[in-house]
Amino acid sequence: MSKSNSGLQGLAARFAATWGGLARRERNLVLAASAVVGLALLWRVGIAPALATLRSAEAQHRSLDAQLASMQSLAAQAQSLQALPRTKGEDSAKTLDVAVKQHLGSTGQMSIVGERATVTLKGSSGAALAAWLAAARSNARALPSEAKLVQNAARTGWDGSVVLTLPPP
Repeated sequence: MSKSNSGLQGLAARFAATWGGLARRERNLVLAASAVVGLALLWRVGIAPALATLRSAEAQHRSLDAQLASMQSLAAQAQSLQALPRTKGEDSAKTLDVAVKQHLGSTGQMSIVGERATVTLKGSSGAALAAWLAAARSNARALPSEAKLVQNAARTGWDGSVVLTLPPP
């Protein structure tokens, strides 16, 4: 420890000798340069990051508000679905069949095997498909488990199939 202290004391003594050997004008210039470097360091480490955070806070706040509203909407939707009475597989299949006929008409054909319903689409419009999926989920309590959809060659509708899982009987 004494060797370390003597090294620091020797360094301090050399600094004092060098500092004392400088003219007053040179000392003032060294102090001014040190102050500029210190202020630049303070700006770079302490102030600039805080200002950047402050500038981006409004946009982040808007983004988080939008996410919160979306999450609250999804929570309300989940609660409304939970509040609906439980349906049996048979009732769900009947309700799903009605939804296919009502929303998809002749562009959708349904087949049921066990707890899975497969709906084959030929030229169904996007709006009809979206309305049918909403009805299938909320009224029939059927959950889409697989979808293979492609836009038809004429780009007038959607072709493919959607597999839904029905509630257990």
